[in-house]
Amino acid sequence: MPATSHVWRNWAGNQRAFPRRTATPQSTEEVAAAVKDSERDSLTVRMTGTGHSFTAAALTDGLLLRPDGLRAVRSVDAAARLVTVEAGCPLRVLNETLRRHGLSLANMGDIQEQTVAGAIQTGTHGTGRDVGSIAAQVAGLELVLADGTVTTCSAQREPDLFHAALVGLGALGIVTTVTFRVVPAFLLEAREEPMRWAEVVGRLGELTASSEHFEFYWFPHTEGCLTKRNNRAIGPARPLPPFRRFLADEFLSNSVFGLTCRLGHVAPGVITTVNRIAAKALGARTYVQPAHQVFTSPRRVRFKEQEYAIGREQLPAALTEIRALFASRAWRISFPIEVRVAPAEDPWLSMAHGRDSAFIAIHVYYKSDHREYFSEVEAVMTAAGGRPHWGKLHTRDASYLASVYPRFGDFMAMRDKVDPHRRFGNTYLAQVFGP
Repeated sequence: MPATSHVWRNWAGNQRAFPRRTATPQSTEEVAAAVKDSERDSLTVRMTGTGHSFTAAALTDGLLLRPDGLRAVRSVDAAARLVTVEAGCPLRVLNETLRRHGLSLANMGDIQEQTVAGAIQTGTHGTGRDVGSIAAQVAGLELVLADGTVTTCSAQREPDLFHAALVGLGALGIVTTVTFRVVPAFLLEAREEPMRWAEVVGRLGELTASSEHFEFYWFPHTEGCLTKRNNRAIGPARPLPPFRRFLADEFLSNSVFGLTCRLGHVAPGVITTVNRIAAKALGARTYVQPAHQVFTSPRRVRFKEQEYAIGREQLPAALTEIRALFASRAWRISFPIEVRVAPAEDPWLSMAHGRDSAFIAIHVYYKSDHREYFSEVEAVMTAAGGRPHWGKLHTRDASYLASVYPRFGDFMAMRDKVDPHRRFGNTYLAQVFGP
């Protein structure tokens, strides 16, 4: 496993690392050896994913491990509905493997480019009434600890380490394999429908209760929203005609949207008009496809993002307050605001730990200044006891996070136990967990 040095950048281009060494381990044993070597050379160690986080979570000036050599699917047990994959396996590869075996994840986020370890360690989630984040679907982990030893954990074996490490930001160890609980493959009927702001906010309780997977997008500076209701279908599959799918999901959502974002960046005055046109142009559509094809879609326009989780009952008030900000600020925001939901779940640092949650995500074009917009929306979210997404931009520190995560102190105690010398530390972890 030769070690080299180079600059690492994330997908959005807002984070860069200058590690002293970079390595691409090909096995758990090589990860363990690299961690042991780092101790000898007094280097911190971080494992990257595909760079889809916007925070500095992956950065290090020590040893940066790349996941490209750990992509294998180790086992598929269809009878037990358990699948074990290596940490660097992209979700798209996992999804395709599951499809071939007649299996599926029960829920997932809206892209499938992340590695499985990167997705669970930062708390990646989709939207769901009954099924939560990707981490909540994990049955077991294999970790390399700070002393180079390899351990496995689950809800039955070392349950405290398991529930701490599920959304652990790599602070407790390097994840080398993940075992998922999976379900038989299923179809989803996707119903996409434009609605006015007042109708969506007024019907939030009904819409979230009546759909297995509900989300909506509000186009700032307009009254327009796009709602998405996904529910299981018996079949047969009824995909969109290829040209219509290409037109909506590639041409309009990526090519045209990318062009309007670039135009809005240099001429912000056009954004309000463009958003109004986009909101009015949206049409209803219904289709039935395999679950992973409905949950995920291509996202090629680069952006920066902030996301917070609040108690689900707080959602209407928070949305109303955020909308009021637009009325009193001179913002010109091209990206829709995304709203999703999730049930309460067990991982200690899950955004939905212990409470039914709603997520509000805001975005800006990657070249645009996000600071004022993100700061003022963050103030609304933190006033409601919001929990920031670990992989998305925020300014919260350990003192705040300890006040909104009931098991935060337990997580810190576990970190002190398994990594007392902060072999896996970096500046971002010092911010969110303390030294």
